[in-house]
Amino acid sequence: MSILKRATDIFQAKANKALDKMEKPDEMLDLSYEQMVGQITKVRRALVTIAASRKQIELQEDHLRQSMDHLTDQAKAALTQGREDLAKEALSRKATAQAEIDSMEPQRNQLTEEESKLTATLKALQQRVQAFRTQKETMKAQYAAAQASASVNEDVAGISTTFSNSGEVLQRSQDKIAAMQARSGALDELLASGALEDVGGGGDDIQRELNALSSSSQVDSELAALKAQLQPAGELGDGIEDAEVVPDTESESEEAPRP
Repeated sequence: MSILKRATDIFQAKANKALDKMEKPDEMLDLSYEQMVGQITKVRRALVTIAASRKQIELQEDHLRQSMDHLTDQAKAALTQGREDLAKEALSRKATAQAEIDSMEPQRNQLTEEESKLTATLKALQQRVQAFRTQKETMKAQYAAAQASASVNEDVAGISTTFSNSGEVLQRSQDKIAAMQARSGALDELLASGALEDVGGGGDDIQRELNALSSSSQVDSELAALKAQLQPAGELGDGIEDAEVVPDTESESEEAPRP
């Protein structure tokens, strides 16, 4: 196989495939119907032409017959007036007219036969076109139904995909809602415990002051404890001597004389 032949085959194959994709049954059916109607129109035109030719011959024959009748009358009139020569001339012309009629008859018969055949052909063609038209409309309806069914199936397939995707979206939404609910619950617990009492502003002024006093008292206590730890021992003894002596009443009571 030559390269040119192979290239031609490949091009034809691709062209046929592209044409198959572009071809629509309903459009092709309408095109075929239009072509058949065009053929009927051509047959009708041919039939009209044949019928007109036949009619023209018939009119010529009628005209010649009328002429023959007139020539017969002229021949009779010439004989009554003793003009045999004129009578012969009229009869000669009548014979010529009859010859013309005789020559037209085969042509007229042929046209009549063709007209009959063409009329039968046109009738049969019209029946076929009418049957094709009915079948065409049925097939177009079937094609439209098939298209609608295919479109519905595609939509259903799309809906199935959407449902599958929506399930994932629903799961993610539920996870986000659960996380938000957990965060909200944690915030509620922290607010209830007072750890986040300043969150959101406001708060209790009295409670803040009490908390400040408590914190200051604790600082003073720790400061005094640190001072006590850092004082020398002598200063600590002086402090003890300077302290007020509390008498021991129990010892004094034991040393008192008994009566």
